[in-house]
Amino acid sequence: MWDDLRCDDLPQGSSCQARFRHARNAARERRRAAAIRVESRTMAVDVCAHITGTVWKIEVKPGDEVAEEQSLVILESMKMEMPVEAPQAGRVLEVKVTEGEAVEEGDVLVTLE
Repeated sequence: MWDDLRCDDLPQGSSCQARFRHARNAARERRRAAAIRVESRTMAVDVCAHITGTVWKIEVKPGDEVAEEQSLVILESMKMEMPVEAPQAGRVLEVKVTEGEAVEEGDVLVTLE
C-alpha cells in the first residue's frame, strides 16, 4: 500500500511527509521480518478452520503424504459437514485437534510441511 505512494506527492516540509516516511519504512520492515520468520520455519503451513464448529472427523495422521485439495478434517456446523482441504501438497507434520473438539474460525487444525 505505502509503496505505491511517494514522498514527493506530499507538501514539502510537512508533518504528513514525515509520517508517510515512517509508515512506509515500518511496512517494509514488517515484510522483511515476516519473510525471515517464514524461512526459519522450514516452510511449514498451518491449515486453519474456516468456520466455527466441531471436529467431526480427522482423515489424516502425522506422517501422511497429502495432495493439494485433499480433505484433511471434516468440520460440522449447524448440522452441515464441511471439509477442510490441504492448500498444497505435502506431509502432515502435526494434527492439533481431536474428534469432537469445538473449534473457532482461524484455529489451527493441521500443520503441513
